[in-house]
Amino acid sequence: MSTSLTKIESAQNLPAALGPDLASAIDLAQAEKAASTRKAYRTDFRLFKAWCDDKRVSALPAASETVAAYLAAEALTAKPSTLGRRLAAIRYAHRLAGFPLPTDAEGVKATMRGIRRTFGSAKVRKAPAVAAKMLGMVAKAPDKLAGMRDRALLLLGFAGAFRRSELVALDVADIEETEAGLRATIRHSKTDQEGQGVTIAIARGDIACPVRALRDWLGAADIDAGPLFRPINKADRVAQARLTDRSVANIVKAYAERAGFEASTFSGHSLRSGFLTSAAANGASIFKMMDVSRHKSVETLRGYVRDAEIFKDHAGAGLL
Repeated sequence: MSTSLTKIESAQNLPAALGPDLASAIDLAQAEKAASTRKAYRTDFRLFKAWCDDKRVSALPAASETVAAYLAAEALTAKPSTLGRRLAAIRYAHRLAGFPLPTDAEGVKATMRGIRRTFGSAKVRKAPAVAAKMLGMVAKAPDKLAGMRDRALLLLGFAGAFRRSELVALDVADIEETEAGLRATIRHSKTDQEGQGVTIAIARGDIACPVRALRDWLGAADIDAGPLFRPINKADRVAQARLTDRSVANIVKAYAERAGFEASTFSGHSLRSGFLTSAAANGASIFKMMDVSRHKSVETLRGYVRDAEIFKDHAGAGLL
């Protein structure tokens, strides 16, 4: 966050000798959030501060009336979900700085409830890349290095129900091939901010096998350590860096379009939702699905099961 050590020191009236250790404490406190979350919070707080500067009011600490007015002003152009995240960023900045939280005021909460009621809309869900669509997508992978990488990425992302950030964070050392398939260790995830790690199983496939696709890619790219998925330049040279999570979304969209689907309805999350929807349609146990997806809540997964079985034993079947 943009919280400065000077502001925290002055607010707490701490001895200057604590400066270096306090700076380290601030860094560690910020590390409780994922890098992507911190980046989003920094952007959100900058927007809030710019608005406050324009209105000649304080952003840190901010009055609850200032926050409520900001939300009302931005409600005309920003989605309620976006404003909810900006509110979280403002709260986090104040919490790190040791200031009272203006976001906890009832006036701010009521303003946010009113925004959701007035401007709220149904969440637009991206299309799941279900098994049949996934087969059509990977069939379009060209017979060259980039195609081999993309095929491995799509199949592994689907078979492991990976979030895109988890997929690009994988290293060669995180993958172990066994007779039954792959053991993939996810060292950090959205639901594992402390990095305790979890290992999931990736099953082999009969038609399009993620195990074979990954082995082919690593062999062709001569990768035996470091990031699993990497950028490739026009000269077919493989970089040492890892792909970004944005690249995953672009690859999913590109192959959806190649396979004749509406690309705009797909995203990086389509791999994860595609696995869960397909597994539910195939009659998989919700608890076995959780073993792969690492969801903490059964209720979250019920949505995928309902989508997969929405016409099964329908109450209206045969009535007309």
